[in-house]
Amino acid sequence: MTTDNASASVDAITARAMIASNPDVLVVDVRTPGEFDAAHIDGAINLPLDQVDTHLRRIVSDAGGRMLLICQSGGRATQAHKKLCDAGLPDATVLAGGMNAWIAAGAPVVRGRPRWSLERQVRLVAGGIVLGAVVADLWLPGARYVAAFIGAGLTFAALTDTCAMGMLLSRLPYNRGPGVDVDQALACIRRPNA
Repeated sequence: MTTDNASASVDAITARAMIASNPDVLVVDVRTPGEFDAAHIDGAINLPLDQVDTHLRRIVSDAGGRMLLICQSGGRATQAHKKLCDAGLPDATVLAGGMNAWIAAGAPVVRGRPRWSLERQVRLVAGGIVLGAVVADLWLPGARYVAAFIGAGLTFAALTDTCAMGMLLSRLPYNRGPGVDVDQALACIRRPNA
């Protein structure tokens, strides 16, 4: 296990061993419902990052035992970890590399309808806007400033580890999947004697 300023993280092999040795480890996937539906760890609870924000106090007061946070590549799980730890949750860990690392390690997944990850969607939309703005600048002088705006937004996203475009894309019907029963997910987090 490695620890840095923002999070405690484990690699996929350690995460598998942690889950196998302790059936009470709560696997919380903070990706969008659509991403979760495409592929997730068996037994994982889907609680998207925006729901972690909304129900932060309840999660911290109800959580019991060890929590393993997962997203696609580790960024959103790290954000959730920081928020939970700052709110007083002591025993949460992030799967370093997220589902990408889990799948690359050959770990088992429950597969549903294939979908593009949110990170891939952001790259497509941002790249498409930049390309379109550069081409449009040939006929509409000044359109290149749209590309500069997107570049500035991506730089800001990297520096702050947030992504406004990702948050907007996560609200599209494509990313909502079958939906999340937040109350059921929160009930799974509750300690048996809470």
